[in-house]
Amino acid sequence: MSFSGKRYWLIGASEGLGAALAKALALSGAHVVVSARAENKLQALAAQLPNVNTAPLDVTDMAAVQHTAERLGPLDGIVYLAGYYDPMKAQNWESGAVAQMTAVNFTGALNVLGAIVPGFVGRNAGHIVLIGSLAGYRGLPGSIGYGASKAALMHMGETLYADLHNTGVKVQNINPGFIKTRLTAKNTFQMPQLMQPEEAAEHVLKAMRSNRFETAFPKPFAWLFTWAKFTPRKLWLKLFSKV
Repeated sequence: MSFSGKRYWLIGASEGLGAALAKALALSGAHVVVSARAENKLQALAAQLPNVNTAPLDVTDMAAVQHTAERLGPLDGIVYLAGYYDPMKAQNWESGAVAQMTAVNFTGALNVLGAIVPGFVGRNAGHIVLIGSLAGYRGLPGSIGYGASKAALMHMGETLYADLHNTGVKVQNINPGFIKTRLTAKNTFQMPQLMQPEEAAEHVLKAMRSNRFETAFPKPFAWLFTWAKFTPRKLWLKLFSKV
């Protein structure tokens, strides 16, 4: 699959994996539109790269998402990377933080998909990429809000694929492990196979070029999660007892 001349909208691309993927796509010949709330970071990113435009956006504002999508016009693909994370155990439940994680990680994606999917279906063409997480495969200690919202996003990808796999619209779930960002810096535990954003972006780009619906990385850490449903619950919880 060639990205040359294709037009992709990356939502959640001001830093971290989003910014690294924007760079990788732009250098692969794609025309990239980057969105996030941090307009100054988007402008700084666009100034460094060819064929990158900015569209500042709060994904939790449905009307703003719809307006931005209409303004951008026809696209070849979207990548939903917007994410928010606060490590949280049930014993320390904070409703505001849980609501924020849900709004950004899942409801924001619904806003974007609602603005984009009808056009893709109408043209029978398009590429939808949802960035989930290994944390979405099965419940983990200290993942109240985040794990559930990512699981919901991944389930949405499965449903989209079920409806669209025999059409011209390509749907992919791509689920990374730990990536070194300001969000994972909140973790106080050791993160196995912690990746730099640039390394993770190469995994994502490779997956986008493939015809696989679901990709999880990095291996072998990802195998533990993709086979999680077959792991006895007591053993699963014991594996993460120090988180």
